[in-house]
Amino acid sequence: MADERMSRVDTAWLRMDNDVNLMMIVGVWLLEPAVGLAALRARIADKLLKYERFRQCAVADAAGATWVEDTDFDIARHVLPAVLEPAAGQSEREALQSLCGHLSSTPLDPTRPLWQFHLIEHYEGGSALIARIHHCIADGIALISVMMSITDGGADPPRRRPREPAAGVTTEAGEADWLADAVLKPLTDVAVKAIGMYGSGVSRGIDMLAHPQGSLMGSMMGSLDMARGGAQVLSDVAALALMADDSPTLLKGKPVGRKRVAWSEPLPLVDVKTIGKGLDCSINDVLLSCVAGAIAQYLADRGDDPTGKDIRAMVPVNLRPLDKAWQLGNRFGLAPLVLPIGIANPVERVYAVHRRMAELKGSYQPLLAFAVLAVSGLFVKPVQDAVTGMFARKATAVMTNVPGPAQPLKFLGSTLRQTMFWVPASGDIGMGVSILSYGGGVQFGLITDERLCPDPQAVIDRFAPEFERLLLLTMMLPWSGQGLDG
Repeated sequence: MADERMSRVDTAWLRMDNDVNLMMIVGVWLLEPAVGLAALRARIADKLLKYERFRQCAVADAAGATWVEDTDFDIARHVLPAVLEPAAGQSEREALQSLCGHLSSTPLDPTRPLWQFHLIEHYEGGSALIARIHHCIADGIALISVMMSITDGGADPPRRRPREPAAGVTTEAGEADWLADAVLKPLTDVAVKAIGMYGSGVSRGIDMLAHPQGSLMGSMMGSLDMARGGAQVLSDVAALALMADDSPTLLKGKPVGRKRVAWSEPLPLVDVKTIGKGLDCSINDVLLSCVAGAIAQYLADRGDDPTGKDIRAMVPVNLRPLDKAWQLGNRFGLAPLVLPIGIANPVERVYAVHRRMAELKGSYQPLLAFAVLAVSGLFVKPVQDAVTGMFARKATAVMTNVPGPAQPLKFLGSTLRQTMFWVPASGDIGMGVSILSYGGGVQFGLITDERLCPDPQAVIDRFAPEFERLLLLTMMLPWSGQGLDG
């Protein structure tokens, strides 16, 4: 296995760890019946290690980093047993949440491949499996592909062709780092000139980027050709650079670096679709509105009046064809979504989210955010920290919504009855929101900093009531088939 230079964007993620936020994606699988440690290690060795990246260390140097094979690799260092020790009066679930929070705050060994699995063999009549994977290995879309591959009947990654010399930095598949080049080369001059300028023009964007069909590169280059005229790109760069800092709330401030996690029980996905159809909105609009309502109620109960306030969440936007997810690495931009926590009426709040999502669908900002991360990967760490700190000042949370399999999966013969994951936050952002659909249900997960939100379960507990209020109001409205214009 030859050494390989890390892409610029992955280098940025490698160096983004700080004393309050670690760049780890953390997930939990709940399995019934229980699975054993020996069987788990055998499955991981057989399936996961077919991806070269999971046998490689990230070795940093002055110019970036290199993927280097761990010649002393030991599966026992990466697939570990864990034991829950509930405190007095604490349930198994609360103990599992505490362990997940602790592991989310605990760095991975930088001298070894940057991932670990922790198996609690006995949990609620089955087992619980906690996964920790550093973001420099891959983004969420790629890691879903990886985790699907280790389930029963999961497909192995395609066999890699021998590498050929390529211009520029090479990536996992030996391809030129074309996406960064495609963004950076045409934007270098206009981006510099755009700082300090205002504008409202937008170019084609999020729909094509979030759901790539056919040749993504061809579509991307078509958008870039259109953008070279400058107006759309200039205005979106200006909007990104000049975006106001986020509203002050109890959720903003200096984190302490200790994490808390929580998750909800699944809601029936069919009910979410019913609301979306009734209000002529998307499933996303419905769920994000409920998230905003839960956060608003949490703040209000603590004396922080949300009336008239908005908070901003950075939402990842996929920039790769889904059939290339096995190549790993990071290929996503960031779109700033405004959550209207100051709107108390659930139906009005859904429509406000709908309008703001529609505004983002014409934006070039996800691609520009990718360019910023690619450029920051070339800087020394203090400069990179200043660049990524810009995103942290302008947002309260990182938020992602991932559609999972519609049918329950099997793993080592057991049923994967529930799954949840948490996204990392950069800079001083203290909240990560995850929405995941799986097996006909949809659930809400939260990871927070102990100082800024010491009780994320209190936010989670408000999610279902907000959803039920919205469902009740939707059923009571006198619909005439006119949707948003009715």
